[in-house]
Formats: sequence, C-alpha cells, structure tokens
Amino acid sequence: MLQLFSPTTIGSLTLRNHLVMAPMTRNRAPGNVPNELMAEYYTQRASAGLIITEGASPSPNGLGYPRIPGIFSREQIDGWKLVTKAVHAKGGKLFIQLMHGGRIGHPLNLPFDARILGPSAVAAAGEIYTDAEGMKPYVIPQEMSDEDIRSTIEEFAQAARNAIQAGFDGIELHSANGYLLEQFIRPTSNQRKDHYGGTIEHRARFVLEVADAASKAIGKERVGIRLSPYGIFNDMPLYPAMEAEYTYLARQLNARGLLYIHLVDHSSMGAPQVPDSIKETFRNEFNGKLILSGGYDAARAESDLAEGKCDLIAVGRPFLANPDLVARWKSGAALNEADMTTFYMSGPKGYTDYPALS
Repeated sequence: MLQLFSPTTIGSLTLRNHLVMAPMTRNRAPGNVPNELMAEYYTQRASAGLIITEGASPSPNGLGYPRIPGIFSREQIDGWKLVTKAVHAKGGKLFIQLMHGGRIGHPLNLPFDARILGPSAVAAAGEIYTDAEGMKPYVIPQEMSDEDIRSTIEEFAQAARNAIQAGFDGIELHSANGYLLEQFIRPTSNQRKDHYGGTIEHRARFVLEVADAASKAIGKERVGIRLSPYGIFNDMPLYPAMEAEYTYLARQLNARGLLYIHLVDHSSMGAPQVPDSIKETFRNEFNGKLILSGGYDAARAESDLAEGKCDLIAVGRPFLANPDLVARWKSGAALNEADMTTFYMSGPKGYTDYPALS
C-alpha cells in the first residue's frame, strides 16, 4: 500500500491516512459564529487523515476579516460543536487553527469595542476587503502594551480550552502568513525596543509564551504550530537572518515538546521558494511530527513521505474543490477545478456544491 494512503498516528490519535486538509479561510460564518453550512463543508472532507480548520480568532481583536469564525464566546463554542460532532461521526479527526489577525484587519471588520493591535505601530502595506465599504487601506495598529500582551496570551490559552470543550482533537497556532504571531517574529513588523523586540530571542518570546500557555491549558500533545519561513504574504519581506532565526525557533519549539510543526511553502502560488535546507533543519531539529504543505500532488506527496522528508502532507485548494480528494488521488480520477471567484463569498456556492465521484 502506498504510504500516503496508509494509516498513521499523531500523538494519541490514529489517522486513516497521511493526508491533512490544510487550513483555508472561507468567510462563511456570519456574525463570526460557526454554523450548519460549515459543518456540512468539513464533513464532506472527513476522509482526510486530519482536518485543520480555517483560522478562528481567540478574541474579538483578532477578527481581521469579514465573516471569519471565533472561538471565544459560548455561541461560537456551540457552533463549532456542530462541526466536530459531524466530522467525528464520519470517523474524521480535526484540529482548530487559532488565528489572531493582529495588524491584518480593519475596524469595519471588528466588533465595535475591539481594537487593531500589533507588536508595533507599523501598518501593513496594501488593502483589505470589508463588507461595509469594500477595499480599505490597512490602518496603523495600536502597539501592544505589556498588559495587552499578557491578556492576548491568556486569550489564546482560553481559546485552546474552548476548542477542547467544543470537541476538537487539538489546536494549531497560526504563526505564519503575516498574522499576529508572525508579526512579532519578523523585524519589519516588530520594531519594539523592549523584551519583546530586538534580537530573535526577544522577538520569538511572544510566540513561545503563547505556545507555553496553550500547552499548559490543554497539554502539549494537543498543540501544533504553523510557520512560514520565507513567506512574504501580508507584507512580510525577506531578510538576511531568516534561516538562522527560524533554526532558533525550531530548537525552541522542540524543547517545548509540541505535537507538530506545519511548514508552509507558497512558492507554487508565486512566493519565494522555501529552501530545502530550512525543511531539513526542521526535520533534524524538531522531534515531533513535521507537516509539509505547498503545491503537492499525489506523486510528490508520496515521494516526500517515502524519502522521510516529513510525516504528513497538507493540501489546500485540491481539498477545497474535491471533497473526496483522497478517493480521487487513490484512483487517479480527474479533479474538480477550484473556482477562485467563490473562495470568500457567502453561501454554499463554491463551498459545499463541488461534486464527489458517483
């Protein structure tokens, strides 16, 4: 049997295959509350070995995009229970991704009493969509005080507890793609002069304290993290010390015994390629599971697994357009094409209406 389609384990979980459905923002949560439509979407894709949900905010301040779910209120916990119950009934396993937008957001997308926060008062270049007024320039975030940092760390810890209460098998901390955790890591978005800025030891402190708090809240065996070294999305330019600094991160995360690291490589979508040396560094320095993602097809996934480059393969858009991707890859059947015009709109079109094999 091909390794890709054989069972495997991660922590205490047995997965039916080595395929992970990658987290993908879909904006189908009006009022920021998960719903029956989202439960249908994830249940259709429950044949993945592991599902990692779209990013869910741990607080009102993190709701940077319109119609993204949260995991901080009773209503949201109950909404996610619809998802976890349905996926588990199909034999699936799922982690929730905790995503705080930080400076990637706009006041028009937040509740009235929430704030756009960041490590420094440095706006991201570019614009963001709002339902109320269309495209708007990014605003200058409020530089987080020590109290803001402490309260945000606790928000992540409480979100982790809420996730387990909602029935998730674990959580993934989103420290990639230019959102709050990565904003602290990168020297362009983090220009602080205190103990959370300057050297990589200081810039990584917030991320590591969030990981520690989440691990204490629910157990390190249920905590993974997503990283995007060489990612440039959301105004995260490359810088010379990147490889050395992410090597430091790999060692620090290994010392904490997290369940997995999920490395993102968006070169298939035009971003700079993540050097093989970085992937090898994480493989060598981190003793937990390593998930690789980025432009995989079945053949390349099987090859990287067979060569021991990683433990699991995460796939995004092919899962978006093919609820039965596992069966299609296994049989060599043709794939549905993803309709990009429907990625972030409301309703079932381009969401739950992609056909499965008859």
